[in-house]
Amino acid sequence: MRFNWNYIKLAALVLVIMGLYAFSNARNSAKNVTGMKVSFVGDQNLYLTEGAVNKLLIQKYGGLQNVPKENIVLNTVEKAIEANEMVKSAQVYLTIDGELNSKIVQRKPIGRIEGYTKFYLDEDGKRMPLSSNHSARVPIITGNISGKSLEDVYVILEHINADDFFRKTVVGIHIKSENEYQLRLRLNDFVVNLGGIDGLEGKFSNFKAFYAKATKDQTLEDYAEVSLEFNNQVVCTKI
Repeated sequence: MRFNWNYIKLAALVLVIMGLYAFSNARNSAKNVTGMKVSFVGDQNLYLTEGAVNKLLIQKYGGLQNVPKENIVLNTVEKAIEANEMVKSAQVYLTIDGELNSKIVQRKPIGRIEGYTKFYLDEDGKRMPLSSNHSARVPIITGNISGKSLEDVYVILEHINADDFFRKTVVGIHIKSENEYQLRLRLNDFVVNLGGIDGLEGKFSNFKAFYAKATKDQTLEDYAEVSLEFNNQVVCTKI
């Protein structure tokens, strides 16, 4: 009976590699966490600080430094960080040298509600608490705040943020009632009556054309109100 020594050598090599991998993995798991690092992805406006994240983890786990790596459940740590109202998502991982890294994406506010209660409206249309660490420069929402009006305001804010002109020009949205919204501008005193959210793209386009012409004619200061409520028209009321 003849043996194929090449197969035997290959099998032995595989067993050795598996043994080394298991040994290395066991040694790596037995190591302790050497430190923690928090980094924020994207927007540098820190509504949540590194210190606040570390404090959150200490309150939850009593501190993770020097804890054996095998005792760390990364998914659980991620969920603990994501439970913070300022966090949109978190990715937690351990480096080879035992450092626990947390990469955090913060929620992004697009409007600030100034009503009986004060809060942000974030990029997903959800309520977001104000932060003591940073104040966002976003349009201020005032007036008759309700669930339906906030849904409409979110749609208006999406249109504002999609256009560089409106993003720089609009500083506030006033809710007179449902389906009756007004825009406040950064450099002009007149009010823009938007009406409801139907036909927003056309209304915004008409206003940009009006604004460009009025700027050229130097007549922007002559108006008290500009209405976009009527179909495909811009109706102005002079002071």
